[in-house]
Amino acid sequence: MARKKRVGVIGTFVWDVIHGRDPRDAPVEEWGGITYALEAFDAALSNEWELVPILKVGTDLADSARQFIAALDRGAPGAAPIEVPHPNNRVALHYQSAERRCERLTGGVPGWSWLGLKPLLADLDALYINLISGFELDLETAQLVRQHFRGPVYCDLHSLLLALQPNGLRTPQPLANPAAWCRCFDLIQVNEEEMTMMASDAMGLAAIALANGVTSLTVTLGSRGIVYIAAPGFDRLSDLRRGTLGEPRGAVRTALVPAKRPKHGSPGDPTGCGDVWGATYFSRLLAGDKFDAALDRAMDAAARNVDHRGATGLADYLRGELSIK
Repeated sequence: MARKKRVGVIGTFVWDVIHGRDPRDAPVEEWGGITYALEAFDAALSNEWELVPILKVGTDLADSARQFIAALDRGAPGAAPIEVPHPNNRVALHYQSAERRCERLTGGVPGWSWLGLKPLLADLDALYINLISGFELDLETAQLVRQHFRGPVYCDLHSLLLALQPNGLRTPQPLANPAAWCRCFDLIQVNEEEMTMMASDAMGLAAIALANGVTSLTVTLGSRGIVYIAAPGFDRLSDLRRGTLGEPRGAVRTALVPAKRPKHGSPGDPTGCGDVWGATYFSRLLAGDKFDAALDRAMDAAARNVDHRGATGLADYLRGELSIK
């Protein structure tokens, strides 16, 4: 049999306690964090690809995390998280509206050093990074990944744009060196609030990103959809501008793509929509889809995610199968 291509996934397992998602219900406890992206990859990757989790988990939730990984259809043989002797990350989510929430983080799963990460990248063909905690990689480690890893690198900057207060509250935090961070990745995803921590608007961030080698920048806007900015000539992954710095030559493509309506309507569950969107978009690019087709699949997946509560069983639901939770 031909060797399957391997996409590494860097992020953080998080145990969520969700308040106010449905004001009529008691708080809900379930897996969150990187699990939404894992389920989306499981649903959207083609048969030629398999998932390689590059994930740490605290001792207190290690067994549950191993079971979660083992249930993935696209997981590489022997795929498992790395157990570390720390309490796992837990987040209390308080929804203030369907699209606004505050987060309070506890736990202490450490990030990656280059020494620990480098051997895990050796046999990968692509890399997906979701900075769920914001501490998975520091800038120096991200720069070393860029220097040594030759496959496409996707990054959802996510909590890199959030400070951690002494009481665990996450608050918006401007990024000190956005140009340096942009140089580390081929494709970048942020949400609207995160974007404002890097530039005044999407086009301002696009100017920084594209001048520093980024090929695709997407800004998720919740129920309004997404804005994308694509470098000239980008239509599929083979068009990446690896190592190309400076203003791109030619016309930059940009558009607002409206969100698709969930099948069952509002209010639904918006938790994890951005993670599902990004993992599906990257999966379909890896499968060889053109940009517009990958974008459309990602919009479909995000809409379906709204109709599904939690990450467990989500892959089945995204594939249109019966979800057993």
